[in-house]
Amino acid sequence: MDTQTRTEVEAATFRRLLQHLDQNRNVQNIELMITADFCRNCISKWYMTAAQERGEAVDYDQAREMVYGMPYDEWKAAYQTEATPEQMAEFEKRRG
Repeated sequence: MDTQTRTEVEAATFRRLLQHLDQNRNVQNIELMITADFCRNCISKWYMTAAQERGEAVDYDQAREMVYGMPYDEWKAAYQTEATPEQMAEFEKRRG
């Protein structure tokens, strides 16, 4: 696979990942962190860093809006639930 095609395939895969996360808003970030050690916020940070490394002025809020498909505060109010004590314990154990 040539470099251009690889880049296009990776970009399409990334867009599909974001679409999948958007279609599964019930999956909480804490659950992603527990099972996969990354979440939507992590993807936002990776996006911001990659953009900045290429000379693009993308801040964290802009990156989160791109990943969440809306301003983060709106997404949080509409879809994020409070982590349970059990989830927080599992998260802390994983970080441990």
